[in-house]
Amino acid sequence: MQQKEIEKINKMANAVRFLSLDMITKAKSGHPGLPMGTAELATTLFAKHLKFSPLYPKWENRDSFILSAGHGSALLYSLLYFNGYSDITLDDIKNFRTLGSKTAGHPEYGNLLGIETTTGPLGQGIATSVGIAIAEKVKQAKLSPQIIDNKVYVLAGDGCLMEGISEEAISLAGTLKLNNLIVIWDDNNITIDGNATIANTVDMKTRFKANNWNIFEIKNAYDINEIDSVLTLAKSSDKPAFIDAHTVIGKGYAPVENSASVHGTPLTEDQVIEAKKLANYPTTPFEIPSDVLGFWSEFATRNNETAKTWFDNIEKLDDDKKDFIKTISGSKETNIDKVFEELKEKFASEKYEKATRNANGAILEYMTPYIKNLIGGTADLCGPTCVKTTHTKEITAQNFDGNFIHFGIREHEMSAAMNGLCLSGFKAFGSTFFTFLDYLKPALRLSALMHLAPVYVFTHDSFLIGEDGPTHQPIEHLASLRSMPNINVIRPADAIESVEAWQIAIAEKTKPTAIMFSRQSAPMVRNENLSENMVAKGAYVISDFAPTGEHLMTIIATGTEVYTAIKVQKIIREKHGINSRVVSMPSMNLFDIQSDEYKESVIAPETITVSIEAGSTFGWSKYAEINIGIDTFGASAPAEDLRKHFGFTPEQIAEKIMSEISK
Repeated sequence: MQQKEIEKINKMANAVRFLSLDMITKAKSGHPGLPMGTAELATTLFAKHLKFSPLYPKWENRDSFILSAGHGSALLYSLLYFNGYSDITLDDIKNFRTLGSKTAGHPEYGNLLGIETTTGPLGQGIATSVGIAIAEKVKQAKLSPQIIDNKVYVLAGDGCLMEGISEEAISLAGTLKLNNLIVIWDDNNITIDGNATIANTVDMKTRFKANNWNIFEIKNAYDINEIDSVLTLAKSSDKPAFIDAHTVIGKGYAPVENSASVHGTPLTEDQVIEAKKLANYPTTPFEIPSDVLGFWSEFATRNNETAKTWFDNIEKLDDDKKDFIKTISGSKETNIDKVFEELKEKFASEKYEKATRNANGAILEYMTPYIKNLIGGTADLCGPTCVKTTHTKEITAQNFDGNFIHFGIREHEMSAAMNGLCLSGFKAFGSTFFTFLDYLKPALRLSALMHLAPVYVFTHDSFLIGEDGPTHQPIEHLASLRSMPNINVIRPADAIESVEAWQIAIAEKTKPTAIMFSRQSAPMVRNENLSENMVAKGAYVISDFAPTGEHLMTIIATGTEVYTAIKVQKIIREKHGINSRVVSMPSMNLFDIQSDEYKESVIAPETITVSIEAGSTFGWSKYAEINIGIDTFGASAPAEDLRKHFGFTPEQIAEKIMSEISK
């Protein structure tokens, strides 16, 4: 690289450093260490290597930049501003970390065009990037390397690489040989508590090499030529690339360099002025030299014509490829309601009574051919979760023209990768046992926070799974998941409700859907009124012994307990002369958004209300006065023995209800 260009990039990097410092110091909140330490690294990447166009921010063939170390968000906001993205202004920069600002404390997907994913919880960025990289390889296989030939760059720190999810991520990436993934390690040996070595002595290069990555090193992250050369080499790697970039946290102001405090403590106004003077940079806050703005504009617009040509060439593709691009870009709807209606009729005519996990498999078998952007996978549980079909085409390191990922026993990475797949235009689903929600919940929470719509297929939904015992029997998990904002939580009672749950999940665009399927058999409780999706209402009357309104009790249940509730209804009528109705409530959150009039037509306010669910009773008190559940951990025994042990036979439940009424 010529000296004149090096000087330009150094000036551009200083502008990134000081604009980041200005926003953090004004906010009196933020993390200056990373933007100061990685300014040259990030600037060289954006100026010389990253393929993107602010004029076409959603260009399908763009490279992605993911700031996994999301606490350094000021760096990303400065880069987006200097590169001329239309939706970020200097006022947005000045409003850093204020209420309602686009420039939040950690990057939030949807706030600004150049933010590829929400980061902040350490490790989530690198883990999500694996899903994005997989998605781009799939696009390339389906469209051609001439149409999709892009890279995913990740800037990660020690914290990202210490979090356990990073091991799941780099292991999967290495297994799939994702040579479009480049992780740059901000290697400054500092964390919040001091030197990173007080808690971690892992040789990162050896670790990544053991996971089938190629290793590169930038010994001086302030030498523009060295940065440029190493990035050039990494881009031609035949495996995922790991770059160990030796940086200095707080670079640019000697009194804070290499200190733990600069990680998250803003510099004072006087310190910023002093740092700017040392760099011969304007000292007025938010003042940017005009020549630097020109340098940035020169580099930022270099791909505009390439992007425009790409869009022009797309019009010359055959119809199938054009349709695929429209689907992943969100400009073509996937509407397969007719398929779901046919499947409900099929299940009803067969009187389908297998476990709902089996129904799940039959649904996937039926609908998969109709959803061109569907990619699923499982955490090593193809058989138990019934997600592999005759239409399954496995994605491997040798062939990405598929629709199914073996995530391995990596639930957390599976969930993060699902987010990455969704961010890249795919409808993603992943499956595991419901009790392992605990392993993946941080990434699921980001699904909800980002308004993404993956589908979580959870099976083995209650203590009725039996012999595997309390470690595998979910108790508190439904209550936990229902407490999360912006998620559809659905526990279907039978095959018909399972179809309707999937219908909701496929149509959903702004929130994840979690569906809990049973291992135990699920007798059909609904074989009529199939024309309407009743699960979409959240709850509905499924059996009414007094349709004229003379019932004295409403029994609400979910999942396979709906069948049990119908038996309880019969016992209470025959033994005690009490008329009741049974309400199937597959989804609390969908019921809660219905009109008051509808809700009162389902759960009449003047009746005794009872809930039955084979899990924690927590949360049921808003619907019912008497709550039948299990508020202890389960036990290891055959399912029917456990049913009796925990008082979940219809006779035992009826007795409990009458005992409560008589108090």
